[in-house]
Amino acid sequence: MLRCRDSAFFISQNGLSDTSDNSLLLGMREMSEIFSAICGYSVYSKQKELVNGYVTLRGGCRAGICGTAVSDGGKLSNIRDISSINIRIASEIKGCSEEILKVLNPMNGVLICGAPCSGKTTLLRDIARVLSGRACVSLIDSRGELAGTVAGERQFDVGLCDVLDGYDRRSGFEHAVRCLSPDIIICDELGADDFDSVSLAASSGVSVIASSHCPGLPEFKNRPKLLRLLESSAFGHVVFLGSRSEAGTIKRVILSDEFFG
Repeated sequence: MLRCRDSAFFISQNGLSDTSDNSLLLGMREMSEIFSAICGYSVYSKQKELVNGYVTLRGGCRAGICGTAVSDGGKLSNIRDISSINIRIASEIKGCSEEILKVLNPMNGVLICGAPCSGKTTLLRDIARVLSGRACVSLIDSRGELAGTVAGERQFDVGLCDVLDGYDRRSGFEHAVRCLSPDIIICDELGADDFDSVSLAASSGVSVIASSHCPGLPEFKNRPKLLRLLESSAFGHVVFLGSRSEAGTIKRVILSDEFFG
């Protein structure tokens, strides 16, 4: 299946179709071959990514992997019997951050929230490109999606950023603050477990621009762990993006102080 913003198509012998009738189906043999190719024919080397459910491909694209979980001591250790692969095509849209940088001071810290496929990563990538020409920016690219680094070579234009590729966020924040003297740290997909990391940056005088999965204000207010991120004082503004069909559109900007008023 090829899924676009507002529609989906199925692949058949005669090309694309809007129905699943006569669509091509992959067997387990083909799926196994594709999975091996995605892993560069070295599944073991991708184990760390696989435990998180994905493999990063050249060009910054990400392949989500579905199958049967293998657990070790109650924790996911591997995925076997691969049943489906979801390849998200990464995009680079230069200039897409122009609107948000006009209305916000990035030095006050910005948390960008939105549902999956709402444009968070694409927006962060362009913000990094623009701001790295004005300030010292450290880009923590835990999943390899922002810079799309392959063998040390960036696949996307993130300007003059110092890119910490493959670092978990805790290690990335500590490395950046202690060794790289950044004015701004940019990262993707913050969670509640990152409170200490963003607090370290805030207390060190470093601005943070990051994203988090949350579709709107009501959901944000009902998630105490997200609200706790604002208690770090790292974010002066919270930006909510539109839905999948409005990817990259800014729907609302709120001062973080308003959440505690």
